[in-house]
Amino acid sequence: MTLSVHPRGTLSAGNFDYGRTVPLVLLHAFPLDHRMWEPVAAQLADLPVLLVDLPGAGMSPVVAPTLEAAAGELAGTLTALGYTRWAVGGCSLGGYVALALARLYPDALAGLALIDTKASADDDAVRVARHDVAREVLAAGSAASVIGMADVLVGTAARTKRPELVDEVGSWIASSTPAGLAWAEAAMASRPDSSGTLMRLSCPACVVVGEDDQFSPPGVARLMAAAIPGAVLTVVPRAGHLSPVEGPAPVAGALRALMARVSVS
Repeated sequence: MTLSVHPRGTLSAGNFDYGRTVPLVLLHAFPLDHRMWEPVAAQLADLPVLLVDLPGAGMSPVVAPTLEAAAGELAGTLTALGYTRWAVGGCSLGGYVALALARLYPDALAGLALIDTKASADDDAVRVARHDVAREVLAAGSAASVIGMADVLVGTAARTKRPELVDEVGSWIASSTPAGLAWAEAAMASRPDSSGTLMRLSCPACVVVGEDDQFSPPGVARLMAAAIPGAVLTVVPRAGHLSPVEGPAPVAGALRALMARVSVS
């Protein structure tokens, strides 16, 4: 069983130099798929980039409903492609999976970007709400009940000046499968606190956050960056929870700077 992977940048040309290449692996937010990263990947055409669909998204199969299972599946997929080390950037849900990867495979992690995400676990009320959503989408057999998330994931500036962006995010959500949505909600609900993982990181790292992110606000991002040795913090102006979609240029810049610090040996 493997996750769906979409090569971009130099990897789109078939440049699979496994012995030297450390790919930049980008993991999407909930309830989206790899398409949210296309604006960023377009600005990283000279770098080896892999866009990944997490379990239940795109063509990726559902696995056990834990972030650890997703991290294991991701590590297995990358190993099967021939990579022994990788830099990982994760947005929201993708950040949770990236932190699980850091816990389970620290020697393979060459760089880490945490984007519009947090290290803390959910409280009891949020866990209950996540399981309620999981049951709801499965019972309805559609993503209808979560399509409205587009209006809150996208920041105020983009909603006002670029309403077509909200429509695009809504179309991505609408294409999600109930099984995939339920998997993500259950996996996020069961995630542990990863604050200790931040302090133990030994690879280059950066933290990126939208200025208007209401789910993982800048204050949370600053605390994470302060906990990670040598981490670089980037705040994306006028962006909400989906800064890679709303502000791809500064996000791409932060990822490029991270990759410049990543060792290929």
